[in-house]
Formats: sequence, structure tokens, C-alpha cells
Amino acid sequence: MQKCYDVLGRKATGKVAIKLSMGEPGGHNFLNPDLVKQFIGSLNGTIVDCNTGYGGKRDTTESHLKAAEDHGWTKIAPVDIMDSEGEVSIPTNGGKILKEDVIGKKWLDYDFTVVLSHFKGHVAGGFGGALKNISIGIASHRGKRFIHSGGKTGDAWEMCEQDKFLESMADASKAIVDKAGDKILYISVMNNLSVDCDCDAHPADPKMKDIGILSSLDPVALDKACVDLVYASDDPGKKDLIERMESRHGIHTVECAEQLGIGTQQYELIDLDKQ
Repeated sequence: MQKCYDVLGRKATGKVAIKLSMGEPGGHNFLNPDLVKQFIGSLNGTIVDCNTGYGGKRDTTESHLKAAEDHGWTKIAPVDIMDSEGEVSIPTNGGKILKEDVIGKKWLDYDFTVVLSHFKGHVAGGFGGALKNISIGIASHRGKRFIHSGGKTGDAWEMCEQDKFLESMADASKAIVDKAGDKILYISVMNNLSVDCDCDAHPADPKMKDIGILSSLDPVALDKACVDLVYASDDPGKKDLIERMESRHGIHTVECAEQLGIGTQQYELIDLDKQ
């Protein structure tokens, strides 16, 4: 992980936010704090997230902080729930569905964001990676509902038509990338590759072996590379994750993000073990 960070050549400076999911209580596939504690410590970073939009055990600041403690996150770094003091709206700059992105207010307090994602499947998005982590992940409790509803409401849990939801995620990603400028980078861990997200309290067990850790300054290229590595795997267990991604048209988020100018699906995959 440290090598994946160093090779990017972009140093996280100032007050550093480490955006990751601390895992829904009951789940067991989320990133292990022991795996990332040395890296997070090297950045002197604060672990950040926003409250969930669905009814669960992380939908309030109090319950979210309890989950963070129970899962071991508070033992390795400070933890900050970014919508604990409210939310703000930032523009999506040409978004197809959303005109604004409603995010946790405290994200603006940080100088740099390290987007530390666990790549895996997702019941609504097909898969979750860097783009989901900055769109849904940095959105406030209401902002998450706003994205899922395709901009219709932030006051109730409502799902819009599938492609519209995926396009809304891309729009929200654009808002974050534009606001962050060059004060952001992306690392994705491809382990515990379940078809279900870390937001699921009862996720399916992974059916395929771990792949590795990837990093990029481009979240579009990073997500595309992760998807491609699943397809390229020789593990027969990949069929379940591929079915989940394809049945939800998950790649559409990546396609829309590229169209919005967030990044490109064209990439060069460099094996750092061979450097």
C-alpha cells in the first residue's frame, strides 16, 4: 500500500482525510484496520466517512462512531463523521442528472483526501470502488438519498431508474473531483471480493481469491482497471461478481464519469512487484 502511494508522486499534505468505509455492523468483508493502520499512521491522517442514507447502524453519528469503535478504527486513528455538523451543497458542473452534490460539511475542513476504497460488488451499483467512495461516500445522509433518488428527494429513501442512479453517482463524483483539484488520490484494495457491499449487514462470502492493491490519480482509470482484473482473473469464482456487475450495468458509472471529463478508461497497468 505504501508503495502504491509513493509511486503516484503526489504527497498528502496538511490536514489529511482518509476516506474509507468502516463497515456496517454484522458485515465482515470491509477493510481490516490492521491492514491499513501503518499506512494511515504514516500520513498522520483522520479516518472520515458520512452517515448512511438507509436505516442501519451507521445512519446517525452516535451509531456510526460506535461501529467505528467496535470495528477497531478508533484504535488506529482519529475518526470524523463529516456530516455530524451538517451538510453543504457543491455544484456538479455539467452533471447529467444532478445540478448539485450534497456532502458532509466537514469534508471542506481537510486539505487533502486519500480515497482508500475496498473494491467489491454492490447490490445497487454493481460494484463499489473509487467513484462510489467519493460520490455516495462523501455525500451526507440526505445527500446519499438525493443521489439514489436521481435528485428527486433527500428526505426519504427512494430509488430512481437504474441508469439514472448510476449517472447521478457520476455527477456527484464530478463535484468532488472538481472541488478537490490536485489534492486527492485514489487507492483501491481488491480483497474479500464479495458480490455485496460493506454497507450490507449480511454480505455473501467471497467466491474468488484476492487480487491486490491498485492506485491512481484517476478514479475512472482505477475503477476500470479493477473491473478488468476481475474479468481477467483465472478464478472460476469470478462469475458471481461478474454477474452482479453486469446485471446492474455497473460499468455505466465509469462510462458517464469519463464523459463528464473526470478521467479516462484508457490506462497502463504497472506491476510494482516487477519494478
